Amino acid sequence: MRVLLAEDDELLGSGLRAGLRQQGFQVDWVRDGHAAACELNTGNYLVAVLDLGLPRLDGLDVIAQTRARGVSTPILVLTARDAVPARIAGLDAGADDYLIKPVDLHELAARLRALVRRAHDQPTRCLRVGAVVLDPASHQVTVDGQLVEVGGREYDLLHTLMLNAGRVLSRAQLEQQVYQWGHEVSSNAIEVHIHHLRRKLPADTIETVRGVGYVVHRPLAP
Repeated sequence: MRVLLAEDDELLGSGLRAGLRQQGFQVDWVRDGHAAACELNTGNYLVAVLDLGLPRLDGLDVIAQTRARGVSTPILVLTARDAVPARIAGLDAGADDYLIKPVDLHELAARLRALVRRAHDQPTRCLRVGAVVLDPASHQVTVDGQLVEVGGREYDLLHTLMLNAGRVLSRAQLEQQVYQWGHEVSSNAIEVHIHHLRRKLPADTIETVRGVGYVVHRPLAP
């Protein structure tokens, strides 16, 4: 799950990035509001964590500009501005959730997962496609109730496909969700991960749409 973190405090930003990575997130970290607005406009992130007191462009302005451009990426505001009017201003500007510093990393991770679920119309914690169940909180995958061992990239890839069940995703779109900045991505990396997943999951879980990309389909209701 790829997350944008916008925080100008080096110590706090470093700690948040490390903590969220331990929780299974792929984190890209920017230090100012202008960079945050530019990254949000790419649409490459499932969710964003945004400080309000950012240099170059205030967090409230980042939110307002992002929403004015039609970007719907869920945004969680993380700030020391704990007055009620500041919370109201952030939510009215288009933020989806609000946490006051200092923050518990487990709560932050849980709120981010909840925001992603709501954005993808997933009311329950676990994602299910046929016999395959993926639990974002425990980072586990089961098939018919049996635990399946998947690597980190394989998990991120399957998570992205299951969040977007029924939607064909290109290799480039999958790379954007699975890899952080600065990672060298080989030309067949996604294909290799797909191959490994297919050896562990039911044969019809991941479909190749030739010339387009990959998709998982939810089973039709009886």
